[in-house]
Amino acid sequence: MKVVVAAETRDHERRVALVPDLVARLTSAGLDVAVESGAGLGALHPDEAYKAAGATIASGDVLAGADVVLSVQPLTPDRIARLRTGAVTVSLLPVSQELDVVQAARDAGVTAFSLELVPRISRAQSMDALTSQALVAGYRAVLVAAEKLPRFFPLSMTAAGTIPPAEVLVLGAGVAGLQAVATARRLGARVQAYDVRAASADEVRSLGARFVELDLPSLEGAGGYAREMTEERAQLQRDLLAPYVSASDVLITTAAVPGRTAPLLVQRPAIEAMKPGSIVVDLAAESGGNVEGSVPGEELQVGGALLWGARNVPSQLPVHASRLFAANVVNLVLLMTVDGKVTPDFADEIVDGAAVTHDGVVRHQNVRDALGEGS
Repeated sequence: MKVVVAAETRDHERRVALVPDLVARLTSAGLDVAVESGAGLGALHPDEAYKAAGATIASGDVLAGADVVLSVQPLTPDRIARLRTGAVTVSLLPVSQELDVVQAARDAGVTAFSLELVPRISRAQSMDALTSQALVAGYRAVLVAAEKLPRFFPLSMTAAGTIPPAEVLVLGAGVAGLQAVATARRLGARVQAYDVRAASADEVRSLGARFVELDLPSLEGAGGYAREMTEERAQLQRDLLAPYVSASDVLITTAAVPGRTAPLLVQRPAIEAMKPGSIVVDLAAESGGNVEGSVPGEELQVGGALLWGARNVPSQLPVHASRLFAANVVNLVLLMTVDGKVTPDFADEIVDGAAVTHDGVVRHQNVRDALGEGS
């Protein structure tokens, strides 16, 4: 079977779905790998590196003869239309935001897999792209804040006096949040973190940070995500967090749940109360924002603070983001590969959970409802 690595066509995307180091894992399973010319350049992988690893370089209409197409962002509807019936695509695919892509895959008879829908179970950890990319985003968020903050992060004791460490507050202690905590601590900041899941307190403390206690009930949910809260509870939480926000030099927000609007954690008055020169990094800006007024890809002045809205943050560190993403992709593809053929077994809960379309049918009821298809 022919596996094609597609070049990314969407703005601000520098990652690639397969890196040269992992080509051999697919070819040794009996798959032929073709890489669209230039696909890896954004992640610093030239065509020659793929050729040396055993892949072929393709140009022109590379999708026409593909059995499996790998990409980071979902293929556009016009590219999907060029695939043969029965072809398989593997990519990120936020179904609620990409209904036109889902429709195109359904109409073309394409089997589309979304890495965002991979179940959060132990056996699927090696395929969990949301986790691997959140790791990158959490690290990058702190670097952005440190670059833009007009102060030091670490404590500095000098003959000219002592400079206190920066005060960093991280809201959301999932993968991105914990990586932000760890990175800020490595840079010498004094770090506090909050999460609605009480179970995350030990993880925060293990990294040398203080866990903010608000005396509110825990909202531990399925799959490691938080449960939705009432608006009354959400407002009480915002009010209780406001003093911690205003006392911080840096605020990093990371709370997001796939397929849902990000919870609003911080309102504008709390940002306006921060000291001049403070930095706010909203990693959830693309899914609605944890901070009132954040805009993806834009820097806004709110009072004396700078509000940085995140847009495709993992792509800003494309080398390692691609390496991690490619490992997730390869592990999912190999799970479905038998005797040199990619043959999805929908009795497997990982395959079943990640499949969005197959054989002209949308497989998830909530997506069918969004498309107006009913049961």
